[in-house]
Amino acid sequence: MNIIPAIDLIDGQNVRLSQGDYAKKSQMKRTPEEALEFYAGFESVTRIHVVDLMGALKQEALESNLVRKLAELSSLPLEIGGGLRSLETIEQYHDMGVEYFILGTRAIVDVPWLTEAVKKFPGKIFVGVDAKEDDIYINGWTENSGIKTDDYLEEIETLDLAGVIYTDINKDGMGLGPNFENTARINNMTRHKVVASGGIRNKADFDKLESLGITEAIVGKSSHTEEFWEGIK
Repeated sequence: MNIIPAIDLIDGQNVRLSQGDYAKKSQMKRTPEEALEFYAGFESVTRIHVVDLMGALKQEALESNLVRKLAELSSLPLEIGGGLRSLETIEQYHDMGVEYFILGTRAIVDVPWLTEAVKKFPGKIFVGVDAKEDDIYINGWTENSGIKTDDYLEEIETLDLAGVIYTDINKDGMGLGPNFENTARINNMTRHKVVASGGIRNKADFDKLESLGITEAIVGKSSHTEEFWEGIK
């Protein structure tokens, strides 16, 4: 299992939300730079997941200066999400040395634009499918898009994506385990690599995901503790 630790940013700080609720913010003990160095010490970590949380909410990239610094410091590939609403923003991050791009809101509501972005950056774009039940949420998880997960996946099936990051919003940051059932169902209905996200706690969760055919998982709050890493050795 490839583990992808998350660094979520608000005002330059390394934070976590619970169920995507900006009012339920907790600051992590390591700075973004310290977290980057901490994660680089584990063999199972293949890249780092960085999210500009306020960028996602405000619909523009707000942490680009810090992301540039992290890209310069990192020995591992970075993937960046939050506020990527134009090809110009993707290009700016690409020029900083960011390797992968997570497209959410605009990619969900504007598939022709997503298609254009994928043509420019083939194999480098992950689509973030953030859902409650079967409804995809957008704009920092604050708004129901009115688009169903199954319908959307069918629409993007032929694109040359890096993969689909599936997050069950109700599970995110709660430490209750991921939505195994929906993750497996989505993995079975698409040819794209499905990356599990939301609620992952420990090695048992990884083992179950792996048994379902999932090879990559993003870990947020749990990955900040030494106990987590001791438990998966």
